[in-house]
Amino acid sequence: MSETVTIRRAVRADADAIVSFQKRMAHETEARTLDDATVRAGVTHLFDVPTDGFYLVAVEADRLVASLMVTTEWSDWRNGLYWWIQSVYVIASHRRKGIYKRLYAEVKRLAEAEPSICGFRLYVEQDNAAARATYEALGMEPTPYQLYEETTRPGADEHAV
Repeated sequence: MSETVTIRRAVRADADAIVSFQKRMAHETEARTLDDATVRAGVTHLFDVPTDGFYLVAVEADRLVASLMVTTEWSDWRNGLYWWIQSVYVIASHRRKGIYKRLYAEVKRLAEAEPSICGFRLYVEQDNAAARATYEALGMEPTPYQLYEETTRPGADEHAV
């Protein structure tokens, strides 16, 4: 694990790197090319409306090497908020070095410090055994639920998240 990497909340000045990460992730994982303006608007939205979520970033030598987005979901059953971990990206040269583990630990620390948070979740591609193993090694457990969706915007990608 790289001790020279620090984890912090993202600031607006990090938006360009986060946009780049999201576009790279779509290309690497699904061979998709995302529209820059749409992704940029989606990323900067969280800086404009922080109640919808936030980003954490991993920084090494003033360079962003990873990011992770957290959004919220209200649970009436638990009278609290779930945090959803999404849009995780670690640059190729920094993978398998414990950076995601540190990002995850910060999500957990922040969630445990906030009484309104009742837990945190993520979704994973069903065939991504390596990711599932990583999440389980960190203490997460699969749920009995499956994810369904229907897009409501004309032209929305059916599998874009």
